Amino acid sequence: MTPLRPRTDLGTHRVLNQPPERGDRDPWVADPSLQEAIARSNARGLSDRIRSFARTCGSEAYREHAHRANSHPPELRSFDRHGHRIDEVDFHPSYHALMKLGLEAGVSAAPWTESEGGHTLHAALLYLMAQTEPSVCCPMSMTYAAVPALQAEPAVGGPWIEWIRRGVYDPSSRPAPEKSGVTVGMAMTEKQGGSDVRAGTTRAVRDGEAHRLTGHKWFCSAPMSDGFLTLAHLDEGLTCFFVPRWTPDGQRNPLQIMRLKAKLGDRANASSEIEYVGTWALRVGEPGRGVRTILSMVHHTRLDCLVAPAAFMRRALDEAVHHARHRTTFGKRLVEHDLMAQVLADLVVEAEATTALAFRLARAFDGAARGDERAAALSRIATPVAKYWHNKRVVPFVHEAMEVHGGAGYIEDSPLPMLYRQAPLNGIWEGSGNVMCLDVFRAMVKEPNSLDALVEELRATRGVDPRYDAHVETILGALQRREVTEAGARHWVERIGIGLQASVLLENGPAEVADAFCTTRLGGARTVTFGAGASSLPAERLLDRVVAA
Repeated sequence: MTPLRPRTDLGTHRVLNQPPERGDRDPWVADPSLQEAIARSNARGLSDRIRSFARTCGSEAYREHAHRANSHPPELRSFDRHGHRIDEVDFHPSYHALMKLGLEAGVSAAPWTESEGGHTLHAALLYLMAQTEPSVCCPMSMTYAAVPALQAEPAVGGPWIEWIRRGVYDPSSRPAPEKSGVTVGMAMTEKQGGSDVRAGTTRAVRDGEAHRLTGHKWFCSAPMSDGFLTLAHLDEGLTCFFVPRWTPDGQRNPLQIMRLKAKLGDRANASSEIEYVGTWALRVGEPGRGVRTILSMVHHTRLDCLVAPAAFMRRALDEAVHHARHRTTFGKRLVEHDLMAQVLADLVVEAEATTALAFRLARAFDGAARGDERAAALSRIATPVAKYWHNKRVVPFVHEAMEVHGGAGYIEDSPLPMLYRQAPLNGIWEGSGNVMCLDVFRAMVKEPNSLDALVEELRATRGVDPRYDAHVETILGALQRREVTEAGARHWVERIGIGLQASVLLENGPAEVADAFCTTRLGGARTVTFGAGASSLPAERLLDRVVAA
């Protein structure tokens, strides 16, 4: 079929000097950094699956689904027409189309069904999904990450894990045993506590083999989920519980959705305030060890919180470079202006470093799943490092990409506003920046195996670039002299994050990217804005890494 073309001669003027519409694009072909990350991993045999998913994610049809899902936020239905309390959330059909795409590709199930490379496959699918529509990644991420917590209580979690492993999207509201697939959410935060979950006041009392919960949760992510991991107090202390939407006798569990949050971003997904009013729940893990139990879930969602910024960077970079290659100013294409070329080249370097470290940590999760203690120790300390650093960089990155477009990038017809609203989220979710830095500091002090794994990772690439060697020696010297304090944690976590990015680029990245990273991030005076770190980046070679596909 011949594509229908819009009118360009409008009588008063002709429409000129505008970039062409994207149409279907292939984010696998367009992204050498993703291809290289998969080639380095144990997910090599799964690349065909990733390629197929990428083509679907990049299609014009699914970009339109993303636009519609964001333009029609979910709506709360507290009661049916007869006055019965139902606490349901209605979504636009495009939301359901996106959820079906991601869940049935394996975003949530892959790590628990693949014999090797499952976390890398999960990270790749999430990376692609987040470039199309990031809101739906929240329920997919929590469903993926619920499995380690549910494993703490096999009698409770066993059936739910099997339902997750099916990788089927079933949005119907009915008891889980009657469904073809499930999603799992999380409800931990209370008004008076925030990140300090031990300050929560929700109580649990025994009811036969189960418990009844009374209290509130200020943030319940994805309240349409089939079950939720949550925290409540027993006499023994804070304990983890699982709350299904339906009780075993087929009744609606009294989990009341008080309102949906009106959020800056994440608009297609629902977040809510809820109240437990004698809500039926099953204990997961040991009484009084709720934080330890739920942290196994949090650790895995933090992987997604550091992969998502890489996805946002890549989509924003792709849009900026496409615009610059087709827009003409002052007699030249934007990309041919030296200053613009340096800015775009610097964005390439940042996006590639973020992607490389994200997939390095996905490989560490795969190693931990195989019983590799060093990989587990590295993931424990480097995950909060990368979550902190990636999310501190993504907001200015997306802003810079928006600025390339000028005013057109600030208009809702562009994907940049959606990305810009989404960019701060993962820096807040699952622990703010300070919480991440304190977590790293705690691991340094109390978990010598984690610190040893980090030091080994940084040392492994020494001898390749003197700027990197000097950077690592500064970090190691501070650690040895015990100069890393809580008050200075942000400085050192930033230094470590940059060091880890440099390490993975020097070991595996293209030479021009690794050298540009060391030049702009490790050598000379530190700068703040993109494009200010050097005036002689090999822009043409770096921009060739953004393939028009």
